[in-house]
Amino acid sequence: MPKTQNTLKKLLSILFVLICVTAGAQTTKDKIHQAFLKLASEPAYRKATISLLVKNTKDGSVLISKNADVGLASASTLKIITSATAYELLGKGYTYKTPVVYRGTISNGVLNGDLIIKGSGDPTFGSWRYAGTKETGIIDEIINNLSRSGINDITGHVFVDESLMDGEVIPDGWIWQDIGNYYGAGARSFNWRENQFDLFLKSGSTIGSPVSISGTNPNYITGLHLASKLKSAKAGSGDNAYIYLPLFGKTGYVRGTIPVNENRFSISGTMPDPARQFAITLEAALKKKPVEDIDKEYPSVVDVQNFNTDRTAFQIQSPALDSISYWFLQKSINLYGEALLKTIAVESGKEGSTQEGVNVTRDFWKKKNIGIANLGLIDGSGLSPQNRITTNDLVSILLYAQKQSWFSSYFSGFPVINGIKMKSGSINKVVSYTGIIKGKSGEYAFAFIINNFDGASSATRNKMWALLDILK
Repeated sequence: MPKTQNTLKKLLSILFVLICVTAGAQTTKDKIHQAFLKLASEPAYRKATISLLVKNTKDGSVLISKNADVGLASASTLKIITSATAYELLGKGYTYKTPVVYRGTISNGVLNGDLIIKGSGDPTFGSWRYAGTKETGIIDEIINNLSRSGINDITGHVFVDESLMDGEVIPDGWIWQDIGNYYGAGARSFNWRENQFDLFLKSGSTIGSPVSISGTNPNYITGLHLASKLKSAKAGSGDNAYIYLPLFGKTGYVRGTIPVNENRFSISGTMPDPARQFAITLEAALKKKPVEDIDKEYPSVVDVQNFNTDRTAFQIQSPALDSISYWFLQKSINLYGEALLKTIAVESGKEGSTQEGVNVTRDFWKKKNIGIANLGLIDGSGLSPQNRITTNDLVSILLYAQKQSWFSSYFSGFPVINGIKMKSGSINKVVSYTGIIKGKSGEYAFAFIINNFDGASSATRNKMWALLDILK
């Protein structure tokens, strides 16, 4: 071998060893800083704002902090704030109690009067997520309890008292495209079936052909009048259908597309009047009549608050807060967040409104030296694009929660995504994550938010996951 080639070979060997030693010496901190700079330099993020904060949970030391005090739209990662506040101010074992009261007299098993259900704000009433809250189970429980109280029928009606909380169902900033769909169901004093229904659709056999409405669940929904403006799209195109239903309105439209050749394609929407839906359902069960017939006879306006309803028959109790929070975080149920926020206000002696819930939440965390400048809450779920949260707020609340007795229950609700226990958030041009990673080099609390990126959300999610993988 020529001398020059031998020398070159030795130099390359030395260089290779140096590269390996350097790579091996790179710390997790070095790697994540380099990955962040690489991500931020990509064309898709030239006009984006990227915030990332990672802290060691043991000593609070900062691994990386980029734009940690910049308020950004966080989407559903905001839910970890509402949940933690509820654990602190309501308690792990908190339950909603919904009284069933009546007015009139009972004779031979018949109540000559009315039943009144007093809304407690319980978001689980009629939910399918718990063994004891399913709609048929709730109806049966009420009927059985009434029977034990000597009531098997009523001559009057079933009414719902919704006076506990304010009538502002939809928080500020929620958008038109959301509020008719299941994830845009706002919180009321009385909630039923998570305030949603299922809509069944039948598409055509050719692209562009009309899509018809073939049914609903429940079969009859009071006040619902929908017209389909949907079109059939290519096979495998998925659910691109949206319900546009004005709040307290009676006529809405379904727009967008579903795939061709679907006979019973299902989407979910928001009930126009959950309280009335429940009332006529229970009354129909008591009187053994069709729900449609009860609805025709049902009064249009009732001043329930002026009823003399001091005769409490019994109460329906909800699952405990820890169970509610679990599903709230696991399935990112916006209704639960809004209900909890209003409940926090009520239990703090304030008006049952979103704004008062926000005020109480801000004040609580301010006393903990978190979100001192302004914890930028608009709602309790993160659905409003106007929310502005910092990654510093999110990580600080995680670290605070980790020191509390309720933490294991709280953290159990965080989903596992890409092998990491973290809460995600996503709205238009927003992707966010916050959680805790137990890695080889330590345990880290983190929050990661990107606003105003170009391209598909899925591409940004994958890039964020790849960066967070460095912490594993």
